[in-house]
Amino acid sequence: MINIRLDYVLLDKRMKLKDLAEATGLAVNNLSILKTNKARAIRFSTLNSLCRALNCTPGDLIEYVPDEDENS
Repeated sequence: MINIRLDYVLLDKRMKLKDLAEATGLAVNNLSILKTNKARAIRFSTLNSLCRALNCTPGDLIEYVPDEDENS
């Protein structure tokens, strides 16, 4: 499973979703979908904007967590 760690990065940077929306030009509701891990996909342009605004790398925002049934 792929997790978007936007909530953790925002906490680390002490930034609110509204501030990130202003910095990136992305809609708050779209960022909220990412933050709550409800997104089905993410565009590279969105990822680029997030990394630029948060001064981070894609690896800081995205993590892979193996499904429990994959470990069996």
